[in-house]
Amino acid sequence: MATKSITKNIDIRDKTLGKSLVNALENAKGKKSKEVEYSKAYREIRGDEIKKIFG
Repeated sequence: MATKSITKNIDIRDKTLGKSLVNALENAKGKKSKEVEYSKAYREIRGDEIKKIFG
């Protein structure tokens, strides 16, 4: 999920949209995300290594 979408204000002007939002939040409550398994090899890089890659 993009972090910018978390900080946006939501204006609910329709009662049915409000109910839909509440239902979605209640449905998501307590659910955990799935563990991701990478199919290809990877390594984490930071700072100077990124600069070396992109020049």
